[in-house]
Amino acid sequence: MPLRTRKLVGAIALLAFLAVYALAAMMVAVVLQVSASKAAEIIYYPVAGLLWVLPAMWLVKWMLRPDA
Repeated sequence: MPLRTRKLVGAIALLAFLAVYALAAMMVAVVLQVSASKAAEIIYYPVAGLLWVLPAMWLVKWMLRPDA
C-alpha cells in the first residue's frame, strides 16, 4: 500500500477509534460510578485520557512506515 493511501486510511481509522474510545471511556466512568469518589476521579480521568495514546502510536508508526 503506498504511503499516501496508508496515511488516508490511518487518519480515518484514528478518528473512528478516538470516537469509539471516548464513548467507551464515558460508559466505563458511568458504570464504575467514578463521580462517587474524588480519588477515583483523580485516578480514572488522567489514565483514561492518556490510554488512547498507545494504540494511536502504533497506528501512526504503521502510517509512516516507508514503502517497500
